[in-house]
Amino acid sequence: VKPGPRLPKFLPAVGRKRARVAFFVGCVADAMFRHTHWATLRVLQQNGCDVFVPPDQGCCGAIHLHAGDSRGARAMADANLVAFELDRYDAIVVNHAGCGAMLKEYGHHWRDGLQPHREKFAAKVLDVHEFLDRLGPIPPSGRIEATVTYHDACHLGHAQAVTEAPRRLLAKIPELQIRQLPETDLCCGSAGTYNLFEGPMADRLGCRKMNNILSTGAEIVLAANAGCLLQIGREVRQNGHPLRVMHPMDLLDLSYRGEQVS
Repeated sequence: VKPGPRLPKFLPAVGRKRARVAFFVGCVADAMFRHTHWATLRVLQQNGCDVFVPPDQGCCGAIHLHAGDSRGARAMADANLVAFELDRYDAIVVNHAGCGAMLKEYGHHWRDGLQPHREKFAAKVLDVHEFLDRLGPIPPSGRIEATVTYHDACHLGHAQAVTEAPRRLLAKIPELQIRQLPETDLCCGSAGTYNLFEGPMADRLGCRKMNNILSTGAEIVLAANAGCLLQIGREVRQNGHPLRVMHPMDLLDLSYRGEQVS
């Protein structure tokens, strides 16, 4: 998938304005899934959101914290405090679960003079599915005649307790068939940096996840986290399975635009 151009600083709402949001870009998510960022921005626009993309934001710091570099993670967190003018936005929206989980915990990791500001920042953070579900989504009208299954990313389901919102949004896509994934809340093996340091165990988890996905007979597997998308995508490519691996926002965007999965 072509990544598309760099994200703009601002995109206006389509139709009646319902919210002003800031979008968190991240690092791996932007490098590997910028097309999903564009899809997410379009979905937010279609739901009446003015979308701001603060240019000075950076990495959320999750990978550094996972690796034991708390000082490096704090520096990244504090840079994001400066980049986002919190009072301008109704929410800081994030579309990848690993980033969202980290951002929501900014107020817990470091006890210093900036903790109140970090707590205020964290209170503004919402996963995009969570945000749209609370806002009340404008139903997309484009039919997508496909069978999908949805994997609950650990950092979304376990860390943020966001499980039903993605399913409610997907259920609004006309003609889309959603099949329940066995052991949907079982880790795919990515787990932040786990697949880098615990390869054999990550491979076993990935194989187990793939067997569960195949058992559904779905044509498309959906996940809302960069690590999961990369881990499951690797399993698909290595084993030659005829599956598409997508983010839910990619599919919603197609439905809003009246396009099919190509």
